[in-house]
Amino acid sequence: PLAAAEPSRDGWNEAQIDWQPYEQGLVQARQTGRPVCLVFSATWCSHCRTYSHVFEDPRVVEAARDFVMIHVDSDAQREVAAQYMVDGGYVPRTYFLDADATTMTSVVARTDRFRYFFDENDPASLLSGMTRARSLHGS
Repeated sequence: PLAAAEPSRDGWNEAQIDWQPYEQGLVQARQTGRPVCLVFSATWCSHCRTYSHVFEDPRVVEAARDFVMIHVDSDAQREVAAQYMVDGGYVPRTYFLDADATTMTSVVARTDRFRYFFDENDPASLLSGMTRARSLHGS
């Protein structure tokens, strides 16, 4: 049903991406064996608002079907966000996890300073991470 809907244009594309809350998403990953795409953002962040539109790209929508997609507001869930400050607390940050919630530390963006900051303007950056995560996960 999510694939049939038009992409939502107000960010994060909840019409086509099955975003899960953090805890529910981890449970779903364990139950299904699918890897996780975990995105941290904040409502005040202009980069996050821009990045949210990457999820409207049809290729990202298609790739997201292979993942449990989790979106976390880093201000509302500070304790969760604190667990994933590998190289700082910047937003947006996107991590890929195995179904057992182990972070795939080798799946990073192509930036030296902010390793989990995928290009907010180019879906190809996130798609590259998704492809690498799928190959490491074996799906």
